[in-house]
Amino acid sequence: MRALLLCLLALVSGGCTISDRFPAESEPETTASPVKKKPIKPHTRSSFSSVRIYTNAYELTGTLFRELGDVTGESCQVSNQDSPPNISTARKRLQINAAKIKANAVLLHRCDVTSGTPGCYRQAVCLGSALDISVR
Repeated sequence: MRALLLCLLALVSGGCTISDRFPAESEPETTASPVKKKPIKPHTRSSFSSVRIYTNAYELTGTLFRELGDVTGESCQVSNQDSPPNISTARKRLQINAAKIKANAVLLHRCDVTSGTPGCYRQAVCLGSALDISVR
């Protein structure tokens, strides 16, 4: 039994010295420079202020546009002591979310103030469709 332990100890200690003599192969170095990512710009006032809000579909009559998808904006009153939710803040956030998907207009469907939303005591929500309006 002692002989087995001595052999095992010799094998383990010998294995460590072998790995020290022959280092593991490393990955080949590349000469290509790393890919640089574009920095994300924070949304400024001009990015969402260029998104026009249409409140009536008839305003778009005769205009060429493409619908990019539905967007929402919300303002949340977390507790009873906080300031109440604001519809104008919800509309501004609607414009910001539309600008994120490269829209230049929003057809506003509705804005509502609701209560009982998880995480909000009361909430103002605006819903609309993001549009890309072609300039003639």
